[in-house]
Amino acid sequence: MFNQQRGLTLVELLVAISVLAIVAVLGWRGLDGIVRARITLTSDLEQTRGMQLTFAQLQSDCLHLASPTILLNRPSILAKPAQLNLVRTVFADSQPSRLQVVSYQVKDGVLTRRESGATRDLNELDSLWKTAINNTDFSPNVTLQSDVSTMTMRLWFAGSNGWSVPYTPSTTTPLSPSIAPVAPTGLEVALQLKGQQTSLLKVFLLGAL
Repeated sequence: MFNQQRGLTLVELLVAISVLAIVAVLGWRGLDGIVRARITLTSDLEQTRGMQLTFAQLQSDCLHLASPTILLNRPSILAKPAQLNLVRTVFADSQPSRLQVVSYQVKDGVLTRRESGATRDLNELDSLWKTAINNTDFSPNVTLQSDVSTMTMRLWFAGSNGWSVPYTPSTTTPLSPSIAPVAPTGLEVALQLKGQQTSLLKVFLLGAL
């Protein structure tokens, strides 16, 4: 007797190949979905991390906002659409406190931070302030966040009943005590990211240190 081994027919082979093809397509789609979800999650995490660093830096600058007494009634903060300028006190070991101008700006969807050199000369500070608010400071800046569509701000003044539009003085020269601006005590910053339905909002205390 001869042992006869039955092989696969052409139809059975085609069916097996079709099943394997379907399984492969389903597996590829599942893997593609996982990869896409991971890319989206990574992007969201990077945005969240960038916003945390941005708000942490803003909080440090706001806490060290220079007081009107030190500035001899010069303005210490100026906010306008997509731009924030403030004067902060700089502390260093074994050195006297100094002042520097810090600028936040949103341009072409990128939020950057720039800081001037530190000084104890108020006349030099006036020059640094004017350069900052006129956007004529071309020193290197630090990128904090990309894909930012808008940055809006409001100020809180002691004794007020609500948030006010930012105080935007038009002069950089010392103001007389009789017309000295009331220093704000709080700053609200709202950042709108591209593709997001809601803004990221945070409130900062001004000049606590």
